[in-house]
Amino acid sequence: MSRIRIRNIGPIKEGCLENDGWLEIGKVTLLIGNQGSGKSTVAKLISTFLWMEKALARGDYPAKWFERKNKFKNQLLSYHRLENYIPASTLDDSSIEYEGRACHITFKNGDLCVTLLEKSNYSLPQIIYVPAERNFIAYVKTPKELRLSSESLKEFITEFDEAKASIKGSITLPLDGSNLEYDRLNDTLSLKGVDYKIKLSEASSGFQSFAPLYMVSRHLANAVAKAPGEKQSNMSSEEMQRFQKDVQEIYTNKDLTEEERRAAISALSKRFRKTAFINIVEEPEQNLFPTSQWKMLQALLEFNSLSADNKLIATTHSPYLVGYLGAVIQGNLLRQIILSHPDKNALLERLDMLVSPRLDCPADSVRIYQLDDTTGQIKALPDYEGIPSDRNYLNEQLSEGNKLFDQLLELEEELA
Repeated sequence: MSRIRIRNIGPIKEGCLENDGWLEIGKVTLLIGNQGSGKSTVAKLISTFLWMEKALARGDYPAKWFERKNKFKNQLLSYHRLENYIPASTLDDSSIEYEGRACHITFKNGDLCVTLLEKSNYSLPQIIYVPAERNFIAYVKTPKELRLSSESLKEFITEFDEAKASIKGSITLPLDGSNLEYDRLNDTLSLKGVDYKIKLSEASSGFQSFAPLYMVSRHLANAVAKAPGEKQSNMSSEEMQRFQKDVQEIYTNKDLTEEERRAAISALSKRFRKTAFINIVEEPEQNLFPTSQWKMLQALLEFNSLSADNKLIATTHSPYLVGYLGAVIQGNLLRQIILSHPDKNALLERLDMLVSPRLDCPADSVRIYQLDDTTGQIKALPDYEGIPSDRNYLNEQLSEGNKLFDQLLELEEELA
């Protein structure tokens, strides 16, 4: 399991107080906390280091390229607009350490150090960062033509366009069974129900937020999942040598900007077959009713279950997601117990009605972290026999609302 350790980066101060500071990146990882607590900071740093590991494992860049002075702070962090999260005044106290299957990377005192590891068990991932700003994409006619400062949003729009192009006829959205249709001639997406058809740009904000997330996640998860009988299409040693030669030519071409160089290498790298999908999502519950959040979570978990090394990493303000995730874990635990029960067929049928067997989410593969906006600390959410504790920041705020109402009722009684 990959892991990351963060200290004094933006709103993150002391970082994780347990496990010697390490945050383990599970098959499913949730980050919860108040706005400004650093949830997106952690998610973006995980995204950055996972991309660096992929680039190193594939041979896109040599380790020395990453270790150049100020390369990490001024260029790599700027992709997610984090370059100002390490001001000069805190540079000596800021540190990040990442351990993966293919490399060990340390950033300390302004310097980056890369150690390459034996990568025989490394799965080359397709990584996507799904930003919270995605809800405007369905509303804008040509989002690619906008001047956007966010590189991650630009990349998401590119994947959104490819996901649109992959639609054959229509796809069914899990929220209410509506069909999503793509008109190639007019480049428009429409929602079609039993008695209506409207443009996605005219639909509710929940559909405008969910449709791009669902489309891109579905497209990339299916692209990575190996179809039955399909042969692995990894590069041969000869193809790898040609690839590395081409990369070297791009790397040494002084006429290319860094952005052009990265785009050229990315185009070359499509020769590689990805074997894992890492889906990093900001606020997947955005604009969704609680029952729709449950359906959304099931869809993302199902995509996450398509390949063994897939990962779902999400930031959230929703107490429902933590509760629903706990239900999925409980369903997985019950499934293992039922398999040895004499009446297993009937029991499994009842269980399948509650939690789909396609949702592979063992308790030991889930990590939930709580981030504190006042202290900059991170704590792992406790669990009870693998089930996430209901005593978490999100449920505590629901409890505070109930307490406030009780106090108002007491005041009303005094006035009577």
